[in-house]
Amino acid sequence: MSTWRDDRNAIPPWNERPKCHCGFRTWLQVWDEPLPQGKKGCRFFKCPDIDDDFKACTFMQWVDTRPLGAVRPIPEHERRVRQQQIRLKGKEDELKRRRAQLGEREATLKIQEEQFQAREADLKREEEKQKHRYKEAGQSSTTDGRKGKEKFLRFTQ
Repeated sequence: MSTWRDDRNAIPPWNERPKCHCGFRTWLQVWDEPLPQGKKGCRFFKCPDIDDDFKACTFMQWVDTRPLGAVRPIPEHERRVRQQQIRLKGKEDELKRRRAQLGEREATLKIQEEQFQAREADLKREEEKQKHRYKEAGQSSTTDGRKGKEKFLRFTQ
């Protein structure tokens, strides 16, 4: 069974492309310079964020150890379209990751809110109990106070 590695004009599937240091999925290129010797025509993965004038990321990984022979060059507009697709896919992956994080945060906040509401209900119940205790304590103290006064008055007479 032939894979993209065996066919010099095949493009690797998205999930088989390595990620560079920037976190982007790399794109496939063909080495067209004479040096290093023996690498002309070899394919390699390269960061899509590399600009020919300014290299922000230097990631590069060889696919072939020896040239595959004549390789059809990819027209510039196709290369740019593919590069844009790679960048968009990277952004889509980032959005999915952020949505997942947001979902986790929302779940955590919901749990915290439920815990807060349960604690608030417990505090209200405790407050009601305290009010009820104070009422009972206030009623019993006035009764005791009257009895104490009556005893005191009787005792002094």
